[in-house]
Amino acid sequence: MLSKKISNYNIILASNSPRRQELIKDLDVPFTIKIKEVEEVYPSHLKEHEITDFLSDLKSTPFKSELSEKDLLITSDTIVWSNDKALGKPKDYADAFKMLKELSNNTHKVITSICITNKKFKKVINDTTTVTFKHLTDDEIAYYINTYKPFDKAGAYGIQEWIGKIAITKIEGSYFNVMGFPVHKLYKELSNL
Repeated sequence: MLSKKISNYNIILASNSPRRQELIKDLDVPFTIKIKEVEEVYPSHLKEHEITDFLSDLKSTPFKSELSEKDLLITSDTIVWSNDKALGKPKDYADAFKMLKELSNNTHKVITSICITNKKFKKVINDTTTVTFKHLTDDEIAYYINTYKPFDKAGAYGIQEWIGKIAITKIEGSYFNVMGFPVHKLYKELSNL
């Protein structure tokens, strides 16, 4: 259905994330993947969605000179917001363990922004989901990190993995946003083109 509405565009997803690739594919949208590395650094005064808005826009910057009017670039960024700070992707085992200890028995926000860019326009949208974890034992945290290696995931966890099944006691908002791509919002924006 959506593919007919956007058939005039070449959709480019600038993401290595297999989850984002799977979710956009589920929208039945033909797309190509192009990756350009960007140093994901943001001004320290930014908070919550300001960070993801900034980073999703920043990820579109290397493509600007290449985009035609028929190209539609989609970039995205996700963070976990806990105790008034951003948790990105963990650097190593110790960092992942520390993040999961912080999330244990607490409520946090998962925030994702999507930047939709064309030669003529740019729009940034975002979504926030609130997630509550049960108390996690050190053994549960160690098992999860050793088995699932969540080093490519904001906040050191994937909701679709084992930890999402055993740890999450409450979720308010989009499940797919926690996976890193609020597809309902992307669908709405693409439908309105």
